[in-house]
Amino acid sequence: MALFPLFADLKGKSVLVVGGGAVAERKIASLLNAGALVRAGAPEFSDTLRQWAAQGRIALIEGGFQPEWLDEAWLIIAATDDRAVNRHIATLAEQARRFINVVDDPELSSFQMPSIVDRSPLMIAVSSSGSAPVLARRIRERLESLFDHSLGALAALAEKHRAAIKRLRPNLNQRRQFYDWLLDGPVAGALRTQQPQLAEQLLEAELERRPGAPVGKVTLVGAGPGDPGLLTLKALRALNEADVILYDRLVSGEIRALARRDATQISVGKTPGEDHDATQKRIHTLMVEHARAGQRVVRLKGGDAFIFGRGGEELEFLRSHDVPYEVVPGITAAIACAAYAGIPLTHRGFAQSVRFITAHSAKENDALDWHSLADEKQTLAFYMGVSQMHWLAGQLVSHGRSIDTPFALVENGTRDTQRVLNGTLRNLPDVVAKNNIQTPSMLLVGEVAALTNTLHWFGTHVPPDGSAAP
Repeated sequence: MALFPLFADLKGKSVLVVGGGAVAERKIASLLNAGALVRAGAPEFSDTLRQWAAQGRIALIEGGFQPEWLDEAWLIIAATDDRAVNRHIATLAEQARRFINVVDDPELSSFQMPSIVDRSPLMIAVSSSGSAPVLARRIRERLESLFDHSLGALAALAEKHRAAIKRLRPNLNQRRQFYDWLLDGPVAGALRTQQPQLAEQLLEAELERRPGAPVGKVTLVGAGPGDPGLLTLKALRALNEADVILYDRLVSGEIRALARRDATQISVGKTPGEDHDATQKRIHTLMVEHARAGQRVVRLKGGDAFIFGRGGEELEFLRSHDVPYEVVPGITAAIACAAYAGIPLTHRGFAQSVRFITAHSAKENDALDWHSLADEKQTLAFYMGVSQMHWLAGQLVSHGRSIDTPFALVENGTRDTQRVLNGTLRNLPDVVAKNNIQTPSMLLVGEVAALTNTLHWFGTHVPPDGSAAP
């Protein structure tokens, strides 16, 4: 985080703007909207600023900048076209421990003025930390179209009844559920159709209704392989509604950062060498314990819960203990990693089927049908096989798969550290040994794997000759 975001209450507080042109006008207009007492200092002023001064809206200080102008100022904005003057003002402001914004000069600024979506009292601010103001403005333009203007009235209504909501919904979970109803239900609908009296009546009627005991539930959420952009909208909503999040080891920090800030996050990931059955029992216990306490629990799994994620076992346990649940599917690693490596899992010319296989403990408890896995015209996607690549290649070849069958290894698929290595089964062990392959990695075997040589588009690609390609 380059800058710490905050919203300042400037009502009745003195703010100094050094500058008298069009840029100063824009900054002063925003400050006046926030209730600030603005003083503007400059040798000359625009007609608009002089008009505002005549109306008593601002005070003008005519002349070149003087250090005493900073006296009593809570906030300072330098909007001159002379960088030497701006630098001098910034130095004095830092010495006086005052926050200053030098327009279009982040190096001299201690704070940035963001692009704003105003749905007062709801405010949405977007900042690029001063690095790309145009980008911030473009994002603001998009946000303007996403948030209805009635949200301001909804926020004001919630503020008006805040004390009553807290008094009549003393239980935190009940209060959160009430606010969800307020945002998603008939009150918001009435405000969108310009019926504020009806909206308030609906809110008051719901408040008077005695709530039942909070009902907890568990939502199994597939987080995908790592890229936060691959989360579904339902998954994002579940994260923002969750009271408790039980997350796996491979769920990225970027995805967990999308959760509600006050949600309790508990790591329940399994690590190599750990008793996985004991860990799973702990997960079962935590899910039931928190759900029975009336909390909304998200069981956050990498990839998809129903593809080698033990999601079925967890639902069976919840069902046996009468705990409500739902499932939000995620994009499983094989689909996402293949796509990010430019590999179609099926292709009319090469593969008419695809098989998902877990290589975890396969060597010790080998029950795989290697004869059918060795058939041609199919793509094999091996999960959790980093430590057994040599053995996997040997099994496929010994059961009839050609030693020249292409493979692709996708390491850290969909993440910014993604690396794709490919070759044939003949040299798979050597590729693994020479390149220090890390988990998580997906092994794709079949003719389609060779297409990564021409179709790769994301991350680093290491072709068979070993030369890294962008």
